[in-house]
Amino acid sequence: MPTLHRHEEEKFFVNAEGRKEPVPSIHDPPTRELSVVVPSYNEEDRLPLMMDEALDYLEKRQKRDPSFTYEVIVVDDGSKDQTTKVAMKYCKKYGSDKVRVLSLVKNRGKGGAVRMGVFSSRGKKILMADADGATKFEDIEKVEEGLKSLQPWPNQMAISCGSRAHLEKDSIAKRSYFRTLLMYGFHFLVWFLCVKEIRDTQCGFKLLTREAASRTFSTLHIERWAFDVELLYIAQRLRIPIAEVAVNWTEIEGSKLVPFWSWLQMGRDLLFIRLRYMTGAWQLE
Repeated sequence: MPTLHRHEEEKFFVNAEGRKEPVPSIHDPPTRELSVVVPSYNEEDRLPLMMDEALDYLEKRQKRDPSFTYEVIVVDDGSKDQTTKVAMKYCKKYGSDKVRVLSLVKNRGKGGAVRMGVFSSRGKKILMADADGATKFEDIEKVEEGLKSLQPWPNQMAISCGSRAHLEKDSIAKRSYFRTLLMYGFHFLVWFLCVKEIRDTQCGFKLLTREAASRTFSTLHIERWAFDVELLYIAQRLRIPIAEVAVNWTEIEGSKLVPFWSWLQMGRDLLFIRLRYMTGAWQLE
């Protein structure tokens, strides 16, 4: 089983008044309806658009329904730019009860950043959302409907995944043959080695119940791009129901994915996932 190592500085977040407060735990009872975890690495330019859209939606929803409570957790994954400073402006504007910033000492990878945010969340439901704002935030209502469609949830566990599979034909027309080949190769490896029922494992817009997040992320080993695949592989092995829901998605410039090397790393990680669980080197809780 993996262990979650936190540096001393990662056990606290800085509130809107500039004071340090200890982070909560995923094992504590939930005190919010929704937690939004935003992994961010060198996102000072793209983060504001996403945060403006998300917080505008969340604030309007709370005004319509005062019982709806939320928090947004921005996890700065060891950025070299002003990502933390940009995120702290929202903390000061909306208060640290609604917006929190976790600054990691060094870069862990997207999966490691998401896991750190999940383990520090207070929500009954936890949404993973990318900092680039590629998915329209209001589409949370679609993934919420996907989650409801899975009820009754076994042991209060369920996952609803945003999906771009319906946009695949259009995206292929805009891509080079090389990138299209890499994409098909990756999809084949995902299907052959790990996850067969989900067409788009990599969309960064996933909604989990608190119990599902706790179980899956406690077992997660992969900390970089292929973490989504291991997450869904674990969920299927644990028989957690999964819905796949089409969402609106727009490609935003500034992606950290380096076509050849990132796909190569993901392919290696897919092999590790399958082989290590098969041999018992990695085990489920």
